[in-house]
Amino acid sequence: MNAVNILGFQISNIGLMHDTHIAMDFILKNQKSKYMACANPHSLVQSLTDGLFNKALNNADILLPDGTGILLAAKVLKLHMPERVAGNDFFIALNNLCNQQDNIKIFFLGSTDEVLRSLVARVNQDFPQVEVCGTYSPPFKSEFSNQDDLAMVEAINTVQPHVLWVGMTAPKQEKWIYQNKDKLNVNFIGAIGAVFDFYSGSKKRAPEWVCKLGLEWLPRLLREPGRLWRRNFVSTPLFLLAVFKQKLGYSLTSILIH
Repeated sequence: MNAVNILGFQISNIGLMHDTHIAMDFILKNQKSKYMACANPHSLVQSLTDGLFNKALNNADILLPDGTGILLAAKVLKLHMPERVAGNDFFIALNNLCNQQDNIKIFFLGSTDEVLRSLVARVNQDFPQVEVCGTYSPPFKSEFSNQDDLAMVEAINTVQPHVLWVGMTAPKQEKWIYQNKDKLNVNFIGAIGAVFDFYSGSKKRAPEWVCKLGLEWLPRLLREPGRLWRRNFVSTPLFLLAVFKQKLGYSLTSILIH
């Protein structure tokens, strides 16, 4: 078994090393548009009332346990979940694997031109064997037009990357990947949101010891309370309520949060 069922979602429970090797296998075997997404309490709660987001997560080829709440849910449900796999850690680990190969090309979609420049500079330094073949900063709007989608797909397909990293924040990035993946000539797509900001240095990630304690959310909340309060004080309790419903044997329909 490579995954466990939490609220109807098949979340990977094989750990970072195995997750990234599966992704590398997709690349080396020239698969088409396989993709990874991250599961955390907020995203799962959102997806229970957002049909398109739900489909995007349910159809992910790798759904990472990105959040200590997922580990807590697995413990409550007595499911095997050895470790949290953060999007940032997956990004670094897969790029390390790509760096050991010849001629792996990656593309960054999302964020601002300034962040993208800093991101590319660091990737070139940390993973010199990996070729960053392109970047694209999409327009900042709640929904993309068909023309927007066409421009992004064309920019990506023109340079034919092996890996497409998408950093638009959830659920926008997962929905975009799900709706456009069949048009993309790439092997693997990773939805990694805030990793663009953290890895480029435009935002500071919590210290490693804070992350290991499962408190990475706290510094982020203190920095951006207006944006993140709902994630921590509304979504987390609703997520735990849904998990306890699952433990008590409620049907998935009755677990849905309205």
